[in-house]
Amino acid sequence: MEINIKNNGIELIAADGFDLKNTFDCGQCFRWDEQPDGSYTGIAKGKRLRIYPTDKGLFLEGCAEDDFGSSWRDYFDLDTDYDAIKTELVELCPALKCAADSISGIRILRQEPWEALCSFIISQNNNIPRIKGIISRLCEGWGEKHDGYFGFPSADTLSRLSVEELAPLRAGFRARYIIDAARRVAGGEIALDDMYSMPIADCRRELMKIVGVGAKVAECTLLYGLHRLEAFPVDVWMKKALAQSFSGVTAEGLGRYAGIAQQYIFHYTRNISS
Repeated sequence: MEINIKNNGIELIAADGFDLKNTFDCGQCFRWDEQPDGSYTGIAKGKRLRIYPTDKGLFLEGCAEDDFGSSWRDYFDLDTDYDAIKTELVELCPALKCAADSISGIRILRQEPWEALCSFIISQNNNIPRIKGIISRLCEGWGEKHDGYFGFPSADTLSRLSVEELAPLRAGFRARYIIDAARRVAGGEIALDDMYSMPIADCRRELMKIVGVGAKVAECTLLYGLHRLEAFPVDVWMKKALAQSFSGVTAEGLGRYAGIAQQYIFHYTRNISS
């Protein structure tokens, strides 16, 4: 992928390995919104960006060279060869080929761990529009304001609140979980940054100490917030897929890129085979 620096942004040339819709609408993130012109606008790491397709690839509007190097290149995981990962997965598990071929250009974003944890707590038994609404209200209520938009509130900020103070979120039972998570993270009991290198089984145990965090939220936090690509979230769709179309396929058998295989299977089950 070639990077072309322009006065009004950064152009990614030959960005075949980065499909906006498949990446932003796969359920891994909640602060990116598709616009009528096909562009996406989003907020990540305290910055706002508009990104859209061009004849040559993709354009990051208003993105300075320094911001690209320090934030967006890493956030979009642009230095990872997803084609090579796909080849490795299919060689390891040939039953994945149909699912892997059904989706192109998906990338696992390198989101901030606390934002991912909090977002997936909110996502429980919820639909995408409502999840986005709760997160938007959370940011507007307690996030830091930056030139007309709001960053994601820190665990320290939320740890000082009560469940009653979160009532305007309309998050229901999840408010108690958010507060418990914030207090454990802010107090150092849950050390998210350590989980980049900890054994993943230990990470799961630590995350599941949080009230309301079960196996799926823990796996989503590891995959989408800590880029632990071996994590393998399972929901009702995945259970159906594994039982019906991918019998015998396991996270352990898929190895270090099980999380990317999960995206192939999830997309295939939701959009192709059903």
